[in-house]
This record gives sequence, structure tokens and C-alpha cells, in this order.
Amino acid sequence: MDFSKYEKSTASVWAGETDPVPNGAVTTPIVKSVAFAYTDLDEWHEVALGKADGFIYSRNTNPTVHVLEEKIRILEGAEAATAFATGMGAISNTLFALLGPGKRVVSLKDTYGGTSRLFLDFLPRYQVNVTLCDTTDFDQVEAEVAKGCDVLYLETPTNPTLKVVDLARLAAAAKKVGAVTVVDNTFATPINQNPLALGADLVLHSATKFLGGHSDAMGGVLCGSKELVSRVFQFREINGASIQADAAYMIARGMKTLELRIERQNASALTIARYLKVHPKVSDVFYPGLETHPGHNIAKAQMSGFGGIMSFSLNGGYDQVRKFLPKLQFVHLAASLGSVSTLAGPPRTTSHVELTEEQRRHLGIPESLIRYSVGIENVNDLLADLEQALASL
Repeated sequence: MDFSKYEKSTASVWAGETDPVPNGAVTTPIVKSVAFAYTDLDEWHEVALGKADGFIYSRNTNPTVHVLEEKIRILEGAEAATAFATGMGAISNTLFALLGPGKRVVSLKDTYGGTSRLFLDFLPRYQVNVTLCDTTDFDQVEAEVAKGCDVLYLETPTNPTLKVVDLARLAAAAKKVGAVTVVDNTFATPINQNPLALGADLVLHSATKFLGGHSDAMGGVLCGSKELVSRVFQFREINGASIQADAAYMIARGMKTLELRIERQNASALTIARYLKVHPKVSDVFYPGLETHPGHNIAKAQMSGFGGIMSFSLNGGYDQVRKFLPKLQFVHLAASLGSVSTLAGPPRTTSHVELTEEQRRHLGIPESLIRYSVGIENVNDLLADLEQALASL
């Protein structure tokens, strides 16, 4: 079925699930089988070579996983998609599949901590040339890309400082030199932003976050052109970072309410950001929906909603963060985001725990920062919770 003419909420529910399933089940079965049998050797061979539809071995492909891949493929407007065991599996497999000794990647100083580790520690070990630019200095990014690069890796809004990157401008610069533009769209989700439509070649997600939405399953997804996704898929099937059918089922089920959740989280996050922006005990708020945010105009142009994540800094530094966070009642202090329940924590224990304080400082991440992932709770209850915690400082 062609879902391009339907709304995203409809595609979230039905994509990948329109074919008849055994016994007329109205929800996708969890197919746990490791292998899939054939009675015709020629058909088996065609499927094994990818020349015919079907499944051979669940490390490579699986019917339940395929449903998840179809949902994200359609929501992002891509030709193909492949899934991974985790979001970092998607990121690392993509980078290692596209890069090698002598290759060059240009990226930003503001990326998720695990991604930063790849750029700072792991890729250089394989003689990959890594250049990290000031995130919002688009002139600098364009100049570095123009020198020649193989991959331009972007993230917007960024984790955890919520900076906004001009995707159309930088993707156009990458195309001039034949570079592949990869965009981490985890924070925005395909409900709020579609990087492929802005010129990117590949888009990836930590499906553990907003796509699944319930903090109960881990996974990652990548989508884009058939040629590029196939290159990464071939690396992933040998590397072995495959998602299990159980997790794929949970994430695909979570995606059926994706638009409903995102609409609620968008609205609540903007309300909370405006409240915190004028609070005397808050030194700064980072949320692209605020008119005062430096990237607001770009975000408004390339996003349909500003997301459910914000960050804010408290007056008094990390000592105040330590006092404030345990006072919150409707927040899990946990290292994740994008859940139905509100989650919060400082970068030193969440997004950038892998980095040293010196590395965080180098990347412009203050120790006074709190990343706040808004859930689907009533926004007035969340505001009251923040107020009582701030009043205790």
C-alpha cells in the first residue's frame, strides 16, 4: 500500500501491517524463529541473494523486524530501512560502514556523548580523519566540507544543548563534494522533522527513545536510499548488531501512538520552557521553540514541532543541580529520554557520562545543565512539581 498519500498518524499504525497474518491476528506476531525453511532450493537461493522477498536467518532479516523497518521507512519518506539492536548500533555501524583508513568525516562539537566518543577516540584509531566544527558556525562547516570529506554527520536539535543545525544548507554543501550526509533525528522524530526531504542522504534514530516511547525496549533504525542502506546492512549483518524480534515488536507497537505522544510533548515542553525562562533561579533555558533561542528561525523553517526535550541551567552550578533533582516528584532521574514519563538528569550522568569533565567543557556543556525530557503527564502537574523543587533551593 502507498502510504505517501496518508497522514503520519495513519502510517504509524498501519505501515508494514497491511499484509494478512496467520489466523487473522490484528497485531503483528513476534516471530522468534532463528531460521526460515524452504522446500524449493531455487527460491531459497533467490531469497538468500536478496533477489526475492523472504527471510533466511534472523540475524539478517526477520518478519517482525521488517514491520518496524517499514514504519520508520514510510514516516521518513525513505526507499529502504534497516534496524539495529541499539541506537549506538545504528550510529557506529553506519559510520564504520561508510568510513575507513584515509577517509574524512566532518561533524559537530555538539553530538550525543557516545557519538562524540566515536569521533574523539575510536575512528582515529582506524586512521579516519575527524574534524569537529563549532555547531552553529555554518560557514566553518561549509569550509571544512569544501576541503573534501566522505561523510557529513549532523544532529539537530543537538543533545543535550538543543542547538539547531541548518540541514538544507549543509546537505547542499556536502552534495557539492560527493559526501554522504547522515542526520541523527532522534530528538525531533519523524513527526517533527524529515531530514531526507531537506537533502540528507541517511537519517537514523535511537528507537529506544521517542519511537518506542515507553522505556521498555532498545533499538536503532537507519533509513535512506536503497544503495546506502544496503551498504550499512551488509556491514550490520556480519557485525551482528541485529535487533531481536521482541524488541522490534515493542517499538513498533509504541510507534502506533507516536504522533499523539509527540503532539502532547511538543505542547508541554514549550509551556514549561516559557515558565523556566523567566524563573529567577534558572540562568538559561535551551529550547528551539522559544523565540529567544538562537536557532528558532531555522527550527521554525525545518521543523513542524519543536520536540519534547529541553535543557536548562540553574544558578549556583552543579551543587544546586544535586539539591534540585531529587526534589522532583514526577520525574525519573534516569539516563534516557523520549518516554511517556518525564526523565531528567545532568549530562555527566546521562548524555555525556562517557566523557570527562574536561571533554564536556571542551564541547561547551556546563556542569550546571539539566536535560529534561517531557513525558505525557498533565503539564500543570509538571509545572507545579518544578515550582516546588525550585522553591526548595
